Amino acid sequence: MYVFSRKAWYCMVLTILYGAVLLFTNFKYSHYSKYALTSLTRQLGCVCPPKVPPVNDEDRMDQLTPIVFQGEGDPLFHKDDDDTVARQLKQSVRVLCYVMTDQTNLDTKTIHVKNTWTKRCNKVLFISSVTNSTFPTVGVDVGEGRHHLTGKTMKAFQYIYQHHLDDADWFLKADDDTYVILENLRHLLEPYSPKEAVYFGHHFTPYVKQGYHSGGAGYVLSKEALRRLVINGIPSGKCTIDGYGEDRHMGGCMEYVGVRIGNSTDSLGRSRFHCFAPWKHVMGGYPEWYIRYDANGAKYGQDSVSDFAISFHYVPPGFMYVLEYLVYQLRPYGITMADTE
Repeated sequence: MYVFSRKAWYCMVLTILYGAVLLFTNFKYSHYSKYALTSLTRQLGCVCPPKVPPVNDEDRMDQLTPIVFQGEGDPLFHKDDDDTVARQLKQSVRVLCYVMTDQTNLDTKTIHVKNTWTKRCNKVLFISSVTNSTFPTVGVDVGEGRHHLTGKTMKAFQYIYQHHLDDADWFLKADDDTYVILENLRHLLEPYSPKEAVYFGHHFTPYVKQGYHSGGAGYVLSKEALRRLVINGIPSGKCTIDGYGEDRHMGGCMEYVGVRIGNSTDSLGRSRFHCFAPWKHVMGGYPEWYIRYDANGAKYGQDSVSDFAISFHYVPPGFMYVLEYLVYQLRPYGITMADTE
């Protein structure tokens, strides 16, 4: 028993000594390595890559040069596709697209709208505060900023009525971060007459008895609605000519001149005009104000968005091209899509 305890004692002492040697050696060489590396970097400068903040994908999409997107002008682009119905609708349901923008956005946002969905409008106008003959834009001589959006919109529709009334039957207002699928818009409008006093968009409920349509999601006026706005509404003084909240002021004016809210949901009650980017309407996470305002219950999820969606808002410039690809090129092999809802 005594011998066993003695051997155990010797083993414990040797273990402690061995561990101390290893600890000292590790400290010595790690310290030396640190010293050597510090010395080397002082002589040569830091060889490590600088620390930079991570780049968000959406930020990257906000900073890009215009892209030449293959499309309608290329005779080989999807040459076997049959777009007969879409071409016929383009002739029978004529849409003028008015894109609200400003001078500072032309090269960063508006150019990408110009390169993508607006090519499918029958007529497109980019309306700003000042005229730019190169882009081009139409200037309406109203100050920039959110507090002038109503005045800018009213002046824009006055200009359209005076100069382009016969160029279209329907008149779409959209922002320079809105993406619109024109074929689906014409599909919605086809059963209606432009002689009806009606306008379509994403329906909100407050402020106006019949509600109003979201400005960001885009809204479209019939020719009769445009006529009443310019002839009866604006001169009456009942339509706010300037100020914040362009879409609700437009809604109040539409109600005053007898233009009714049109139902833009599909036959299954799913939304077609959208106030946010596609992922927001699929995944949810709406702000509180939207939940209170939305006339259809602020639904989200794949089953709440129409197969014939018309618009999305807050679309980053780069994602304009992504949507062009997803809508007009991507297809699942072996599946023929039905035209019904």
